[in-house]
Amino acid sequence: MENLNNVNLKKVMDFGEQIKSDPSKARNTQVIEGNWLFEPGGPQFEASINFEGGKTVFQVDNPTFMGGEGNLPGPMHYCFFGLASCYTGTFATMAAMLGIRLKKLSTRVEADINFSRVFGVGEQPIMEEVRVTLLVESDEEEEKIKEAEKLAIERCPVVFTLKNPVKLIPAMEITRS
Repeated sequence: MENLNNVNLKKVMDFGEQIKSDPSKARNTQVIEGNWLFEPGGPQFEASINFEGGKTVFQVDNPTFMGGEGNLPGPMHYCFFGLASCYTGTFATMAAMLGIRLKKLSTRVEADINFSRVFGVGEQPIMEEVRVTLLVESDEEEEKIKEAEKLAIERCPVVFTLKNPVKLIPAMEITRS
């Protein structure tokens, strides 16, 4: 079975074998470069995203309380979308690798956000928890589905990033015109 749950198992297995024979192939650098936009009423930030099959543009408009017009997704939407898509994709892949046929799979991500720190009026954490719920429809045994969930939690790159401190290296370059 080469494709299960819209996951190309042959490509997944082939890449796994490449990594086993050459661990350096597991490494990849992701780069996103964007620009703040100054046109009132339009998007506030835009980035061209290059990916394996092409290129697209992401645009952000902050909510009104953060100075935007609220006409496009804000940064937290993209953050949560990244979590939802990565975790769901990792689960679908783990399920496929275990031979689990999924009939339906959806995800809900939610978090309570406290903006007082952003506005300098408190020291409370911006987020204390992020709740992710997978909604799985399958005829497979519950124990087998829970094994796929366990593997997804262990192996999802975004889940790893949320659960483990990652070094942030901020930098700034100032130019004058």
